[in-house]
Amino acid sequence: MAKKYEDHGIVLDFMPSGRTDERKPAHLREPLAQLLGKSFFTLLEAVPNPKVKLKLHDEVYIGKGDREKIERVKRRIGYKELTAASKAELPVIIEKLIEGDPERFLKFFNEAGPVTSRYHQLELIPGIGKKLMWGIIEAREEKPFEDFEDLNNRVKSLPRPKRIIAKRIEKELKGEDKYRIFVRRPKQPSRGGGSSRRGG
Repeated sequence: MAKKYEDHGIVLDFMPSGRTDERKPAHLREPLAQLLGKSFFTLLEAVPNPKVKLKLHDEVYIGKGDREKIERVKRRIGYKELTAASKAELPVIIEKLIEGDPERFLKFFNEAGPVTSRYHQLELIPGIGKKLMWGIIEAREEKPFEDFEDLNNRVKSLPRPKRIIAKRIEKELKGEDKYRIFVRRPKQPSRGGGSSRRGG
């Protein structure tokens, strides 16, 4: 069965006094952290456990069971709801996640297929057009890419693959394209008002 939820998040921003745009007096606001989920790049707001001070780029467990640093995941948020600090950290953290799990993203270059009869998944990546797409396909048909260095060596004109994947992920988070490769599409709220809070 496919995994539905984020188990770990990376701290984009920590607000010990909560969001300043909340219509509550400061003493009634709860501390908040904005997180980027590791599995599906879900944007979340979470409430830390009492007396926990989070740092930017901290990895925190948000799955089921006991959580050392996070009391609860409050809600899923959109890109426009990120703080300025979160937006600044987002590209850096996305690249760190790609570097930490290169096999996952190399698999995309080895297995990406057509989106429609005229359009290929590879063309969704910034900097990849028809000519470069065919160069990647021809190279991987000879032999699958073993790592990013192998990809760079065999497809010489390809821009930095980790950087262009990161740009694609950021574009999906901003909702700038109807196609999704790496970011899970938000569920539409049910009529009963239920929603998944951890990226389901």
